[in-house]
Amino acid sequence: MLRSAVRRATESLPAVMQIVAAAVASYSIAHFVLGHPTPFIAVTVTITSLGLTRDARPRRVFDNALGVTIGITLSGLMVLVVGKGVWQIALVLFVVLLVSRAFSPNPAFAVAAAVQSGIVVIVPDPSGMAFTRSLDAIVAGVVALLATALIPRNPNRDASRERRRLFAAVGEGTASVVDCLRDADEAAGELGLTRLRRTQPHIDAWTTSLESAIAVAKISPFLRARLPELHRDVRFLAAAELASRHLRTLARRAEFLVRDGVKRPALAEIVARLATGLRLIGEEADDPQVSGAARSLLTDAARQLDPSIIVPDGHVTDQAMVLMLRPLAVDLLVGTGMPIEEARALLPEV
Repeated sequence: MLRSAVRRATESLPAVMQIVAAAVASYSIAHFVLGHPTPFIAVTVTITSLGLTRDARPRRVFDNALGVTIGITLSGLMVLVVGKGVWQIALVLFVVLLVSRAFSPNPAFAVAAAVQSGIVVIVPDPSGMAFTRSLDAIVAGVVALLATALIPRNPNRDASRERRRLFAAVGEGTASVVDCLRDADEAAGELGLTRLRRTQPHIDAWTTSLESAIAVAKISPFLRARLPELHRDVRFLAAAELASRHLRTLARRAEFLVRDGVKRPALAEIVARLATGLRLIGEEADDPQVSGAARSLLTDAARQLDPSIIVPDGHVTDQAMVLMLRPLAVDLLVGTGMPIEEARALLPEV
């Protein structure tokens, strides 16, 4: 538990530093430049807009800032008309929540707007010009967007971490499937299926991190050079996700096949070769020297995916399993950058 707590704190350090810097900047602009005596809205909106979530996309930051700005402005207008009090709080929250829900499908948008509108109704008005809080919210939103571009959290690191976790999880699951086929071990097949089913959270996490990294890199002058690398990772993600789905089906099939107690080393070997190709795809992102190794290995494996070659004397169920490996091989080859037509052409006629 302590290790997990330390890991969470360490992984959140870039986001914490970004939020602190942006909050101080928002406060300084509102207080020293605009002359607002207590611009707490500038600080709270900055923190709310950036947040500690994995999704650091500029669009999310903009939506959060827009939501609270709408809530503050709308509640300020209503206070001018109906004043402050208990029933006014209910009225303002009711209207702001409904308007925010109509404005955006994101529930967090409405909640952020309602929280800030409640502050406007309850807390005494600041001295100075009208809609001071709305101006502070606008300042905070602009600063939050600038911080996203100029003080990026390096979302590439999050995406790389999730990529490694996904490939490791798929590798463990596939290794169990290989053991199942090689040793006629039904329990290994069940374990492989369980492990492969657990890959979906890793896929979702990598997808979110990668989308966030690409969005930030497009507006950040410090990360724009990494866009080609990130777009390459999109290809890797697609290959890993499709492979995970294929392998789940394969694991279920393998677990059923070995109930007859017959070992299937030929099937185990070809699955292991495809698994090695998938592992090399994951390693290519960290080590450019292995670039091309995955494609070479998978090309050789794809050319052998003929039931008459792998299981010439096998039962029809064994031959069907070989056929199930063909789309997996194609998807992995596409993951290496090969055009899908070229990948399909490698498969032998059956």
